[in-house]
Amino acid sequence: MSTAGLAVTLFAIAANGFSGIAALLHFRPILAGMAKADVPESWLTFPIGTLKTAGALGLAAGLAFPPIGISAAIGLVLFFVCAVYTHIRASDYSAQFMLAIGFLGLNVATLVVTLPT
Repeated sequence: MSTAGLAVTLFAIAANGFSGIAALLHFRPILAGMAKADVPESWLTFPIGTLKTAGALGLAAGLAFPPIGISAAIGLVLFFVCAVYTHIRASDYSAQFMLAIGFLGLNVATLVVTLPT
C-alpha cells in the first residue's frame, strides 16, 4: 500500500472509530440529527455504533491482512449508502446528511486504495 493509501486508511479508521464510539455512547450532539432522520435512539447502540466500530476495527486488521480491510471497507460503504438514503427518505439535508456523504466518500476512497492493483 502506498503512503497516500495508508494515510487515507488511517484517517478512515480514526473517523469511523470516533463515529462508532460516539454512537455507542449516545453522544449528545448526534442525537438531534438522528431524530431528524427518524432514526430511533435505541438504534445507536446496535446496529449503528456496533457496525461503525466493527468497520473501523476491520480496516485496522486489514493493514495486516488485506482481505479483512477490503471486506470492512465494502461494509462501511454499504452502511453509509444506507445512511444517505435514510436522510434523503426523511427529507433531512442537515449537517448530519453532509457528514454521511463525507463518510461515504471517505470509505469509497479507502476501498479503492485497499484493492490490489
